[in-house]
Amino acid sequence: MRALRNYMDYLFFLCAYLIGSIPSSVWIGKKFYDIDVREHGSGNAGATNSFRILGKRVGSIVLFIDIFKAWFSTYALSYIANDQSIENMLGLGMVAVLGHIFPVYIGFRGGKGIASLLGVIIAVQPVAALFSIIAFLTSLVLSRYVSLSSILAACTFPSTIIFYINSDNNALISFSIMVCILVLFTHKKNIDRLFKREESKVNLPKKIFKRKLKRKRN
Repeated sequence: MRALRNYMDYLFFLCAYLIGSIPSSVWIGKKFYDIDVREHGSGNAGATNSFRILGKRVGSIVLFIDIFKAWFSTYALSYIANDQSIENMLGLGMVAVLGHIFPVYIGFRGGKGIASLLGVIIAVQPVAALFSIIAFLTSLVLSRYVSLSSILAACTFPSTIIFYINSDNNALISFSIMVCILVLFTHKKNIDRLFKREESKVNLPKKIFKRKLKRKRN
């Protein structure tokens, strides 16, 4: 029975990786637009680059899928496995995130895993996820840098876990710190561009402002 249990555990982790590897931005881009988003913009197969290259509608779909696949791998698979301990949920979630960053279906060239990390955080600690989302949106409105906002959101996560929620779960605390480190690592080039003031800003506020001006003129 123990051998069978171990086999099932490996199977669930494999499923988490395969689900996390689903490259929605690349598949949608190639299928409907004949575009590989990795060959344009930032070169990443994530939601931010999808917004930039494929537009708001596709970007929103990719964002939802990236969050959902990680949430499903973390929450649903742990429920099916009948083991919703923090350790097991985090293990499944991080395997899904690694699948997003290194997807087997498209040559292991994926995204940075920000949306997928959010899916894991929502499944494990929704309150901390809410604080991170607020930090992201506040920074995005003020700075219009997606990369900076992602970094601040990632740093907000361990701060919330340790100082606000006062969690005594070592696995959760370690995970929150690891998330912050991982985001900093995957955004090394963005950080360099931020210091050089070469990082791209979100253009959506300008478009909205222009639309408002056009309506007033009409």
